[in-house]
Amino acid sequence: MKVKEIEELIGFIARSGLEEVNIETDQIKLSVKKSMTSMRQTTPTLLSSLPQDTHSSVDTVNDEATRLYIEFKAPMVGTFYQSPNPDAPPFVQVGDRIQTKQKLCVIEAMKLFNEIEADISGTLVKVLVDDAAPVEYDQPLFLIDPQ
Repeated sequence: MKVKEIEELIGFIARSGLEEVNIETDQIKLSVKKSMTSMRQTTPTLLSSLPQDTHSSVDTVNDEATRLYIEFKAPMVGTFYQSPNPDAPPFVQVGDRIQTKQKLCVIEAMKLFNEIEADISGTLVKVLVDDAAPVEYDQPLFLIDPQ
């Protein structure tokens, strides 16, 4: 591999949101790992008091009783899982009190299972993604009431 190709590959990996990538060929062995803390973002969003049903529409905003919820967004591209394995209960459920550094879900990317931790405390109001669904970088996964 040429230096230019390696630089392009590292750039692609950085944009993909993956936490760690290992590539090995006959000619080269490449390992790239980055910290997930810099990738996590939360954005305050003004929404109404949402029903507890995880399939209701976020578009149902009621002007009378608005509350400030935080959207917890996907730090990477991959497949969203609510539990560590199919037989286990979900990490969190609607109504649960969430603490900073608590595991919320797993996102699988290129056969790597990345445990995603909360960067805020609050109460889980809504799960915005179905289990085993593909997610994009910066896609809202959860709504959290910080109060």
